[in-house]
Amino acid sequence: MKRSRWLTGGLSLIMVAGVFAGCGNTEEGKSDGSAPSSSAAATTVTKTPGKTIKLKMWGGVPPESGPQAVMDDWNKQNPDIQVTYERFVNDDSGNLKLDTALMTGQDADLYVNYAYTKLQKRKESGLALDLGTFTDYNIDEKMGTDAKLWQIDGKYYGLPTKKNMSFVWLNKDALDEAGLPIPALDWTWDDMKTYAAKLTKDKRWGLLQHESGYAGAVDAATAAIGYLKADGTSNLNNPLAAKGYEVLQEMMQKDKSMPLYGEQMTSKMPTDTMFLKGEAAMLYAGEFIFRSASNLTDNPRSFKIAFATVPRITKNENEFKYPGGLGDVVSINAKSPNKEAAWKFLKWYADGGMMPMASGGRIPSSKDVNADEAIKLLLNGVESTYDLDSLKRVVFGTFPTYVSNLEQQVNDLRREEYEKYFLNKQDLQTTLENMAKKHNDFLKQNKK
Repeated sequence: MKRSRWLTGGLSLIMVAGVFAGCGNTEEGKSDGSAPSSSAAATTVTKTPGKTIKLKMWGGVPPESGPQAVMDDWNKQNPDIQVTYERFVNDDSGNLKLDTALMTGQDADLYVNYAYTKLQKRKESGLALDLGTFTDYNIDEKMGTDAKLWQIDGKYYGLPTKKNMSFVWLNKDALDEAGLPIPALDWTWDDMKTYAAKLTKDKRWGLLQHESGYAGAVDAATAAIGYLKADGTSNLNNPLAAKGYEVLQEMMQKDKSMPLYGEQMTSKMPTDTMFLKGEAAMLYAGEFIFRSASNLTDNPRSFKIAFATVPRITKNENEFKYPGGLGDVVSINAKSPNKEAAWKFLKWYADGGMMPMASGGRIPSSKDVNADEAIKLLLNGVESTYDLDSLKRVVFGTFPTYVSNLEQQVNDLRREEYEKYFLNKQDLQTTLENMAKKHNDFLKQNKK
């Protein structure tokens, strides 16, 4: 090859109580769908005698990685409401396929949103039901305060169902060989740069990350200080963002501890697989990698995996929020003829029905979920292949999080500019100025 975010049986439920416990409450009848269940009427599903209601749920997880088991469990318990699963790949073409199904009236009663901007667009298109329509489920109480990050105009158009985690996966054996300790919680991108350089070998990259990671490196800081300045103009050209882009460029061009941006994009590098094969010492990714990392049959590895938090741009805790919170936001198609049945299924799904997906890293966020059971499924008998101390500290840690609410058009225009920088087609200052100018133009054109 050319070099070019579990635990053992001894880990108790007490340890993860803070992660899974919901908090907060709202008054009865509030339009965000968070009325206390203790004082609200239960959902009534209108059924025709002898007729089975058929629902279809769309999601991005392969059916064999949990979703099919979820559907089977539900269908066995509910012969009058049968649910099938349709998988779509969570990329541009896959989301277009889902949106087309929603708009054209194809079978799509429930679907999973993986980005705030996607949910927002579907809400604006009239394809996401206001869950305040139902009054028998307190979303804030069940899911905790992080759920509010997914509200649109104070309402829930989707139900967050899992803990969303991003962190750095580490080849612990490679760290030991290089004499490097597992990074501290407050490490920075400069620290990451140093680690990557020391961990790079002829047939091993220091760091790999998904395409989304290039924006994530600066989003965590920009989200903390604000995407807009006090005067309402763009803040995409802030000094923290500049630092983030610069560090990445140096790692690619100078240290050669990361693949060149163009090379990674054109070759569509299988970053997850490469890390599990030992071809990268660090991987900036999410909890979904557990699906592959714990499957030693298909992905055999001899090294132990440890975990580190996503690095900060600076050590100043006020200039950083962690990518995470809650995710897998399930919406009900506003055009579905079976909304009540879909809601009945969604409540069951969120409060434990989705448990078979825990083995792939999708840990349910509802406080009603049995955390010990979820942990057992996650580790799947391979506890010894993970560094449990760092897993406990990072994966189950409690950190200030954010969910990016930048419009898709802004994400696109920003990517156009940083790609030019990473491809050496323009300098950093020009890149930042263009980002801010295009963002300001967008803000003027879409001023409410």
